[in-house]
Amino acid sequence: MRDVDVLVIGSGPGGQKAAIAAAKLGRRAAVIERGDMIGGVSVNTGTIPSKTLREAVVYLTGLSQRELYGQSYRLKEDITVGDLTARTHHVISREVDVVRGQLARNGVRLHAGTARFLDPHTVLVAGERGRDFTVTADNIVIAAGSRPARPSTVEFDDLTIVDSDGILKLDRVPRSMVVVGAGVIGIEYASMFAALGTKVTVVEKRARMLEFCDLEVVEALKYHLRDLAVTFRFSEAVARVEKHARGAIAVLESGKTIAADTVMYSAGRQGMGDTLDLPAAGLSADDRGRIAVDEHFRTAVPHIYAVGDIIGFPALAATSMEQGRLAAHHACGEPVGTISALQPIGIYTIPEISYVGRTEDELTDQSVPFEVGVSRYRELARGQIIGDTHGVLKILVSPEDRRLLGVHVFGTGATELLHIGQSVMGCGGTVDYLVEAVFNYPTLAESYKVAALDATNKMRHIASLRD
Repeated sequence: MRDVDVLVIGSGPGGQKAAIAAAKLGRRAAVIERGDMIGGVSVNTGTIPSKTLREAVVYLTGLSQRELYGQSYRLKEDITVGDLTARTHHVISREVDVVRGQLARNGVRLHAGTARFLDPHTVLVAGERGRDFTVTADNIVIAAGSRPARPSTVEFDDLTIVDSDGILKLDRVPRSMVVVGAGVIGIEYASMFAALGTKVTVVEKRARMLEFCDLEVVEALKYHLRDLAVTFRFSEAVARVEKHARGAIAVLESGKTIAADTVMYSAGRQGMGDTLDLPAAGLSADDRGRIAVDEHFRTAVPHIYAVGDIIGFPALAATSMEQGRLAAHHACGEPVGTISALQPIGIYTIPEISYVGRTEDELTDQSVPFEVGVSRYRELARGQIIGDTHGVLKILVSPEDRRLLGVHVFGTGATELLHIGQSVMGCGGTVDYLVEAVFNYPTLAESYKVAALDATNKMRHIASLRD
């Protein structure tokens, strides 16, 4: 008889939910995690600290209040790293306690240490007190997460040249910064430090940033970031970085040079598959440390599952949680559905971006007709009250059956506001529901009704011309 029914490697969002789901189904479950990483990267170096840092930046800089009190308004004049990290450390500590508590309440055994496979059913745990031991399991869920990818040609020192983990450990707010890579993480940190007054230059080898987002929304974000003195260098690549006593110089392949106190590389994430001795279990990872899975999150070895960052896109905490739950149910032979195609995407820039469904470009490429309904925060009483006059909500509507094809939000509370549209889409609702619904006043949620009226008025006008 094996030690447990379900063994989970990693206690991040995917691993935590997988272990708890297995326990709820009456199975013996255990989790392997390093003692200083309870909650995984999400709690300790990724999602939670970065989003907490964002809230501290918005609050202390008074950025969201400047529309009302003037562009020079700040809650605190000289913001230090200590000011920013005090809130972060508090939230991380509380979240670690929450994860520990949830695992304990559900009877999930927590093994402190690092894991590697000995065979398809056996994992060796390198204990943190010098004691190694093995755990055997009928089913195994790999939720080992990822780490920042570090180009081999870059000499990281966690002081001048950093990645997304190192940026949380800076001892001061830099006066200038080069962000290499305009992906989600790079743009989130670029917006945070720009709000703090850092002169930020973003270098991106592609022609645009956040290519999967709505173009109009991305343009709105770029305009807002430029207003915060962010400089963009698209279709450019960094050839090398020179470290000097008082900073660094980023040399671009085009020959341009950019001086900065700090250079942050945001080169994507590297799955932790290369740390697990996967061949011993009959598995392999690609060059980015990711493991291939099927629609049930099973690997090439049927009783071994993988979820979260280690399987690649979308590599979000929210989707990882659902992947973990579904994998555990399937491993336990319990009836379970499939993951919804309507996965919300949230980008915690300043301001936020969030969307669900398809973009205008996707619909155009697929020759799918659509109508656009737009609501601007400046037209809403709530937008004026909170001082956000640049926010926008856009819905894409099918003129054939009037269903929502996509929802895109830019502005305060975008990641929260989006879920109204997601719910309507998930239930097969039409734009008419939003037209007829009564929303609290004054709220940002009203933007759905305004956008719905905008779309239906356009469709009505086209219909009247055809009569």
